[in-house]
Amino acid sequence: MLKFYHAPWSRSSNVLWLMEELGVLYEIEQVDIRQEGGVPESYRAIQPNKKVPAISHDGVVVTERAAISIYLGDAFPQAGLAPRIGDKDRAAYLTWLVYADSVFDPAVALHTLKLEYQPSGVSFGSFDDLVANLERRLSQSEFIAGDRFTAADVQVAGSMAYVMQQKWLPERPAFTAYLARTTQRPAALRAQAKDMEMARSVPALAVMFKEQ
Repeated sequence: MLKFYHAPWSRSSNVLWLMEELGVLYEIEQVDIRQEGGVPESYRAIQPNKKVPAISHDGVVVTERAAISIYLGDAFPQAGLAPRIGDKDRAAYLTWLVYADSVFDPAVALHTLKLEYQPSGVSFGSFDDLVANLERRLSQSEFIAGDRFTAADVQVAGSMAYVMQQKWLPERPAFTAYLARTTQRPAALRAQAKDMEMARSVPALAVMFKEQ
């Protein structure tokens, strides 16, 4: 049994896309992170900070997007989403999966909040370095870990697509070409449709649909 703890239109939406790419049966446990009073305390047994995403696979709980991606990529090798140990692309695959959470996310967050800080004083460095690194990599290879689509692309492309939609990441030819290659995949489109449908059931989001 593979259970996925998810909140629509959140950081766990990338993992929803990953679930669709796996091509295996899974169950969604919807977590309303926007509800009045917050997420119930009982959820801490799954995720100690009451955040999403999280998964439970045959009773084994995994949290954090990078860890979930690594775990699922290796647990379901038939999906072809993870270079195996010994593969030349494995190092880049692991690097970019972790980079998406440990560098991309915080650098973009502080940039959007317009918070000033010394890049040398934080683990994730500067926003400008992030943009330059992404552009350099995506100008050199078709996908983020090399010449084939992997679970690392789900996390990187999923985050880039949202951030570019919000105009928080500058447009670059390499970025738009990369997103065209990745975010229109059948699994990505299925995940977007499922997320939209679940979002309609969230009280805090329902007003957005009424205004349309």
